[in-house]
Amino acid sequence: MNNHLDTVHSRFDPRARAYLDSAVHAAGADLQCARECVAGLPARPARALDLGCGAGHLAYALAPEVEQLVALDASASMLEVVRETAEGRGLHNLQVQAADVHRLPYANASFDLVATRYSAHHWSDLELAMAEARRVLRPRGHLLVIDIAAPQQALLDTHLQAIELLRDTSHVRNRSRAQWLRVLQDIGSELLLERQWPTRLQFDAWVQRMQTPQPMVEAIRRLLQGAPREVREGLQVEADCSFTAATTLWWARCPA
Repeated sequence: MNNHLDTVHSRFDPRARAYLDSAVHAAGADLQCARECVAGLPARPARALDLGCGAGHLAYALAPEVEQLVALDASASMLEVVRETAEGRGLHNLQVQAADVHRLPYANASFDLVATRYSAHHWSDLELAMAEARRVLRPRGHLLVIDIAAPQQALLDTHLQAIELLRDTSHVRNRSRAQWLRVLQDIGSELLLERQWPTRLQFDAWVQRMQTPQPMVEAIRRLLQGAPREVREGLQVEADCSFTAATTLWWARCPA
C-alpha cells in the first residue's frame, strides 16, 4: 500500500510541465509581493530555500534577490523542469535538491530565508515541516509562506476541502488563517506582513492540470452545483463551476 509521499509522486511527477505553464502558478500579485519583501531586506540573503518548489515559480521570482537559492521538492520531474527553466533564464545561482520537507537534509541555521508557495496543503504534518523550516533558519532569518487559506466558516471549509481532495488525492488540507498564525507563533516567529488576494480557479483548467478522473470531475460539479447558497456565495461559484479562493502571504522573522 502506498504512503502519502508515494501519492504525491504519482500525482505530480507526470504533470510537471502543466504546472510550469499554469497561469495561476506562473503569475500573481503574491509573487511580486514576495519579491518586494526579500528585496526590501537590509542585507541581501546569502542562502535561501524554497520548500516544495513545484515547477519553480517562487524560486524564479526570488533568485535575483539572493546570493544562492536551493529549490527543494520530492518530485524528480518537477526538479528537472526547474533545472532546465533556471538554466534557460540564466539563473545560475539556483540549485535543486530532492528531499522531503519533513526531513530537511541541512544543518541547523543553514539559511537566511526559507520560503514556500502553494505547497503546504500537501504536507502531511504541517507542524513538523514548519519546525524543520525554523531549525534550518539562522537567527533573525526570514520566513515566507504563501498558500490558499481555508475559509474560517466550517461550512465553506468542508466544501473546499472536499473538492480539493476529489480533484487531487495528494491534497491534505488548506489551513485557515487562524491555524497558520498559530503555527507561526509556535515556532517563535514574528509576523511582519500579511496580505491576501482572490484567486479565481477556472474549473476546466483546474481539473485538467491535475488530470482528474472524469468520475471525480462529475462529483465535484455535483457538489458545487448542489451546495448551499452560503457556499456558492462564499466561494463565488460560477455557472461553469469555476470558483474563487484566497491566496494568503505571511512574511515573518525568527528571533535572534
